[in-house]
Amino acid sequence: MTKSELIDKLMEKRGMLTRKDSEAVVSLVFDSMSEALTNGDKVEIRGFGSFTIRDREPREARNPKSGEIVKIPSKKTPFFKTGKDLRERVNNL
Repeated sequence: MTKSELIDKLMEKRGMLTRKDSEAVVSLVFDSMSEALTNGDKVEIRGFGSFTIRDREPREARNPKSGEIVKIPSKKTPFFKTGKDLRERVNNL
């Protein structure tokens, strides 16, 4: 599902919302989640899952084309862990 499909679904479920209002709601949710993760906070949606930030250590890798060793600096990456309800729903498909 894409962001625009999510907006369409929201409009379908809540007939009183316009497309502009639906876009604002979806953008607000995503922007709030992004801002929380940027600030180092955890985002938890009960039954769905949680988003956290993980630190990746610096490492060396090999360029597959040239074989040259490349140093990759440390970085932070978002990590998603599924909630129990979502995991069970997906496994029962």
